[in-house]
Amino acid sequence: MEKFKMVFQYFQSNSESVMNGICGLLALASVKMYKSLEFNCPCLPKYNMAYGMGIMFVPPVALFLVGLMVNKQSVIMIEEWQRPIGNRRKDLAIVRYMCTNVIQRAMVAPVVWILTALLDGKCFVCAFSGSVDPDKFPGFANNSTDLQSLLYKVPCKEDVLIRNNTSRKAVSTYLKCWSQAFGWGILLFLIILAFLARSLKPCFDQTAFLQTRYWSNYIDIEQKIFDETCCAHARDFAHKCILYFFESMQNEMKVRQFIMKKNLEDEEDHLHGITDHEQVNNLLKSWYQSKPPLCVNHPTLRQHVKAKNGTCKMDSDNEKHTDV
Repeated sequence: MEKFKMVFQYFQSNSESVMNGICGLLALASVKMYKSLEFNCPCLPKYNMAYGMGIMFVPPVALFLVGLMVNKQSVIMIEEWQRPIGNRRKDLAIVRYMCTNVIQRAMVAPVVWILTALLDGKCFVCAFSGSVDPDKFPGFANNSTDLQSLLYKVPCKEDVLIRNNTSRKAVSTYLKCWSQAFGWGILLFLIILAFLARSLKPCFDQTAFLQTRYWSNYIDIEQKIFDETCCAHARDFAHKCILYFFESMQNEMKVRQFIMKKNLEDEEDHLHGITDHEQVNNLLKSWYQSKPPLCVNHPTLRQHVKAKNGTCKMDSDNEKHTDV
């Protein structure tokens, strides 16, 4: 139980690990959904291609959109792109880095679906059975009926027109071989691409990458801490509003209120002088429109820290001399 708790806390604190786990679950879910899919090719001209390609590529689009929705970084990326500049400039490199990470994770489940469909071969046989050259298969070349209609019925092995045809299985096997060849080729290409990216990455200057990764992690953590601070502030605000509401109640409630007030005074006050609805709205509006600059030595921040600690404010010349 303790080990499970430690693993859960690790994943809860590490958002990157959480997203990797979610991507893995989506990939497994895509394989499970494909295996549970009841594949019924229409075996009709103009419909086989649409049905086969639709099964192969429409669900991956849905899985890609789901991957974008469940990724918290996609929302943070859009917010970073759309936010007003205010006191903090925008860095397009950070947005590009976050966009790359989001797309890479969202593409895992769709790629797994497409590879599974290609290795299975049913979609490929349904889509391209009508494109096979009948002269390569004696059972079709010697048939007096409409060859094109017979080819479209290859995926439907129980159909009366094709059931006794000796070349139906040969055509199906031929198309499945091509489908599996494409599937293994795509898989091999992705493995080689990942290997090259992993191997050649240390050969290039990592300064820009480290900078963008640091600030993208900062934005993620900043949003998390802001949400936690808002929750603490809202809890303290609601606590005091409820206490004021119950001030006119019965004597026993006043006794409880006195005890709660005493305990509240001993705790750190999260309100920071904000005492009404309009001030809270202005605070949140100010955060959105003009986030503080990324500088912990900013004058307003320094003055706030000094005032909180009860220290004296030095003049600017002494501060510069101390910094040097």
